[in-house]
Amino acid sequence: MAIELKAPAFPESVADGEIATWHKAPGDAVSRDELLVEIETDKVVMEVVAPVDGVLASINKQEGDVVLSEELIATIEEGAATKTAAPAPAAAEPVAAAEPATEEVDENLLGPAARRLADEENIDVSQVTGTGKDGRITKEDLVKHIKAGSAAPAATAAAPSPTPAPAVATSSAPVPEAVGPSSERVERRVPMTRMRKRIAERLTSVSQDTAMLTTFNEVNMAPVMALRSKYRDQFQETHNGTRLGFMGFFVKAACEALKRFPEVNASVDGDDIVYHGYQDIGVAVSTENGLVVPVLRDADFMSIADVEAQIRDYGLRAREGKLTIEEMTGGTFTITNGGVFGSLMSTPILNPPQTGILGMHKIQERPMAVNGEVVIQPMMYLALSYDHRLIDGKGAVQFLVSIKDLLEDPARILLQL
Repeated sequence: MAIELKAPAFPESVADGEIATWHKAPGDAVSRDELLVEIETDKVVMEVVAPVDGVLASINKQEGDVVLSEELIATIEEGAATKTAAPAPAAAEPVAAAEPATEEVDENLLGPAARRLADEENIDVSQVTGTGKDGRITKEDLVKHIKAGSAAPAATAAAPSPTPAPAVATSSAPVPEAVGPSSERVERRVPMTRMRKRIAERLTSVSQDTAMLTTFNEVNMAPVMALRSKYRDQFQETHNGTRLGFMGFFVKAACEALKRFPEVNASVDGDDIVYHGYQDIGVAVSTENGLVVPVLRDADFMSIADVEAQIRDYGLRAREGKLTIEEMTGGTFTITNGGVFGSLMSTPILNPPQTGILGMHKIQERPMAVNGEVVIQPMMYLALSYDHRLIDGKGAVQFLVSIKDLLEDPARILLQL
């Protein structure tokens, strides 16, 4: 019985997707819930699994093809046996046995990543031994092959030359200088992924469609650091291993500040201003494919432990490509932390249609004037980028000062002062 395999139903915010990777080829046996294909959208990579046991009969959409919501991409023969190869002849021809092995490798033995690398590096894949399932050639196999190829000439050059025979006659001709290997100026050209192209489009539109401005301040992190140091172990034990980080304090401080300055929690829709009566905080997470922003829904009603646990879960699943589109859709305000990479100061870019984004940075010990004395304090620069079409400079500065005051006296967060 033929079963149609269709693309997932995309939400309204996603127009279409692109076939990224087929993990099975026509004729391969498939098991129920086994991963068959990955579809890359503007926001996330979606996995499509086999609905039944059987054989992948045909593929309607190849890698790189655009696919629409719920469009047919393949068919599966339910319960069919795995396709077997034709029996070999009883006696092999002596001539065939003597011929060099020059037959081409089955393209189905190459995954998309391996195929791209082979094309870019012009690798003869018939010379590569596959270590993947059913003899498939993986990207790692090709990398090892490239390293082995580059190491062989170096080993040959380093090998000691045999002792020369005694010279019968000498020559007064000058000995030419040894010429070293020429350095290659290597370039690689690879297409942008769909997600990276979408990120580029969104970032470009921010500069064109908004009046973005950034204001800066700095916060003394000593009170929060003292609180973390005092309660770190007890917090982790009480909340089932959840660690007490800085992000929980910043999210809660942002929620309180957003209540006081609702224009920072608003968005622009055409000629209208949409004021949100809730705080859905997006938290920027860096992945190999680009920056994603999962959202903490109703962050105002979450405890610091809930915030820390949810952010950790988002971070792990983002790096595994397991976030859903729904988890990255929406948001009324965003927080990004460049400090984890060592950034001391930066200008974060708005996440449209939001009108504000808070940038955290590296904690740096600096001499500060405290009560007429110079004291070394752990300081962090804060940056608030905002849409000047909606938010005036006064409101942006006061919003950032409000976050600074809450963090320098964390008890005010709990007491909502």
